[in-house]
Amino acid sequence: SIRGKVHIGNAIPLVKRMQIFKDQKICGTKHRDIPLVQASGDGLLNTVVYLEDISSGKPFRAASKKITVNQLGCRFIPHLSVMANGGEIEIINSDTILHNIHTYEMVGPANFSAFSVSQPQRGDIVTKRIELKRSVGMRIMCDAHDFMRGFVFVARNPYYAIVDGDGEFFIDNVPPGTYAIKSWHGTLGEKQASVSIQPNGVVKIEFFY
Repeated sequence: SIRGKVHIGNAIPLVKRMQIFKDQKICGTKHRDIPLVQASGDGLLNTVVYLEDISSGKPFRAASKKITVNQLGCRFIPHLSVMANGGEIEIINSDTILHNIHTYEMVGPANFSAFSVSQPQRGDIVTKRIELKRSVGMRIMCDAHDFMRGFVFVARNPYYAIVDGDGEFFIDNVPPGTYAIKSWHGTLGEKQASVSIQPNGVVKIEFFY
């Protein structure tokens, strides 16, 4: 197994404040603070740690093959999701106003449109199969409300973990071998290291931004 922590390092917490000009009864009357970079102590939040180029071992969890993102109060809930590449994402509009979900594959600093779907009524549900080819990150936005932001990490294999409330992570049942291991953050990007796993071994690793 692999355990460790993602540190905020030299990065600084960052919140983007955006004004709310429409649908204020549902979305709020003032502004929306978008948490681009969040930390708890020195632990970086909203980060996924994963192994690259590993094809054997444990299967994907069933919950990662179909995930749900809800639009409630003009927010994407959860803010960060993780799903298996080739799986399905279900998007629900729980608000009484129109949302137009628009997803983008994140390739370095560029964003390439994946799909855009209008959901004009409360209770509208859209399900899409996701298969990214160039990256592991997907940005979620609403074309009707530019202050709605979210992220989906699209995993190529089941060896990943979302950090907890202290920035710590744990990946278990890793086959013995040497692997590239990365941390992914929707705003700060990726950090990479190498890790070697022995049979029944436990390795500790840390990332610093």
